[in-house]
Amino acid sequence: MLRLRSTTVLVLPLWFALFWVAPFLAHAQAGDPAQTQDSRSVPPSGSASDQAPAPDAAPPIAPNAPHMSKQTRYEVIRDFEMQLVYARTAFPMGAKGIQLREGVITPNGEELRQALTLWGPAVKPGDPAHISLVQIKNDHIHFEINGGPMYRKKWYQHIEVAGSGGTVTAPTDNPQSNPHGSFVDLYFSKYVPEMTAQQLRELLYPVLDFNARNREQAYLDTVPPKVKEAIQAHHVLVGMNQEMVLHAKGKPPKKVRERDGETQYEEWIYGEPPADVDFVRFVGEEVVRVETMKVSGEKTVRTEKEVELPQPDKDKEAKKEPAERPANAPSLRRPGEDSQDVPKPANGQSPLPPVPPPDLPQPPGGPGEMVATR
Repeated sequence: MLRLRSTTVLVLPLWFALFWVAPFLAHAQAGDPAQTQDSRSVPPSGSASDQAPAPDAAPPIAPNAPHMSKQTRYEVIRDFEMQLVYARTAFPMGAKGIQLREGVITPNGEELRQALTLWGPAVKPGDPAHISLVQIKNDHIHFEINGGPMYRKKWYQHIEVAGSGGTVTAPTDNPQSNPHGSFVDLYFSKYVPEMTAQQLRELLYPVLDFNARNREQAYLDTVPPKVKEAIQAHHVLVGMNQEMVLHAKGKPPKKVRERDGETQYEEWIYGEPPADVDFVRFVGEEVVRVETMKVSGEKTVRTEKEVELPQPDKDKEAKKEPAERPANAPSLRRPGEDSQDVPKPANGQSPLPPVPPPDLPQPPGGPGEMVATR
């Protein structure tokens, strides 16, 4: 009996230390100055110092690299599918998408601008996007962005139940094109070679940024250095487009549309007195004039172009040879009739259109007509 009491006396202090003293020790350790200093050294989220340094460049893919193995295919699909990235170029909506071959994007230039005007952008430069599907083909890898250009059926939409009353199928969605998706095809010279995930990210860098931490950083990496410095300083340069001004100054509180002779322009107004007021004038998408009214009454006007952005060569586009006529294009010619066999006038002038015959009176009693007789 005495031995049992002594054991109880030893256990009670140990229980008291575990449940009452341990929390105080943990709290004191959390307030350690060394750990507090470490936590203070971590910059707040979104600051410039919070951006992780870019990883070391991966070695280039060997020219004699073998075909991508089955295990690597599984790893690539598992690593890239459903990953959130930032776009470095505009992705047009539609079933064409874009192609990337040896760092060259197709379509580009005026052809890309026409596709964006016709179909609209699925993703703009700097916008977040997710890779929804990865398919590894024979000579290219297919990456679908934001669901791809076509809706895909769910697994339960392939189920059919047959019985005496007929066949019942699961309800299906509208099998139309996806109005928000696009894709990029990464092509290789002969076949898809063996590579690491980092090597594949570097090949996709012209169109997708895997290292950006936010939309602003992803967009700044796509503009010229001079424009990047101006945006970071919230400064507008003559020659910028509307997207750049939005990143530099934000949405304007006021907009005014006026006409100067035959030229119609739009003016964005930033600020109100007694603060400085900036008037940014656009003709189309380009900044042509920046006027600043300072509190002191000083007025500054800048009209000379300060940054040159790539513009479409309209003369070159106009001189382009027309595309070849498709073989199955519709025509009014008879089968086997060639355009060279069509008779042409000797003087080179187009023949006059045929004149319809005059309306002559027709005798009564035509087919289907009843004539009264006496």
